[in-house]
Amino acid sequence: MLRCTRPVPAVLVLDLDRPERHNAFDAALVAALLEQLVEAAADEVLRAVVIGSTSRGRFCAGADLSVSDEERRGVSDGLYALYERMLRLPIPVVVAVDGAAVGGGAQLALAADVRLGSPQARFRFAGPGHGLSVGPWGLPSTVGRRALELVLSQRFVPADEAAAIGLLDRVVDDPHAAAVDLAASVAQLDRDAVRRAKEHVVAGERLVERLAAERAANTAVFDGAVRR
Repeated sequence: MLRCTRPVPAVLVLDLDRPERHNAFDAALVAALLEQLVEAAADEVLRAVVIGSTSRGRFCAGADLSVSDEERRGVSDGLYALYERMLRLPIPVVVAVDGAAVGGGAQLALAADVRLGSPQARFRFAGPGHGLSVGPWGLPSTVGRRALELVLSQRFVPADEAAAIGLLDRVVDDPHAAAVDLAASVAQLDRDAVRRAKEHVVAGERLVERLAAERAANTAVFDGAVRR
């Protein structure tokens, strides 16, 4: 479900491990990620978190559509809590995208502070097809006015285009290894200076407020669907 390792004491690596479901989110996986980030916020030794996958070529297919409507509503709300936790975490989150990042998986990458991807990385913000608005809380500050086209088209954005528009910071052959290396280098920096830099970026883009608005609107959609 979730593999947790520390290649060095100051770096926590969280690898999604549901390869049979393309790492799709169910309630247990979301809860496990949240638990790890809550603990990370209180860990004075940690300096960076890496999120990746145990399987090459598979990142995250988003919410698991095989679960019940009630569980999927909980997964959606839990994911927004996860993204907020990532934004508020006082240390950087580096994501390694190898393969498709769809819906909630694309938002997971969007909530990270640094995104590294393989040549096979691709993103799809598929919310409108399910009656949801997925990604507009963070896409405009990342890709500018291209955000609306990505949301409306629901198309896959390949790695080269993602890097060109800012959705990926770098394309590398092995993003997982590169992410761990970057996290280890961040661990050598002044922790308080890194915290302030992240806080200023997140606050300047009003990411937490925008995330809360999108979360509230999508929760209302799910509440209506469940009642039906």
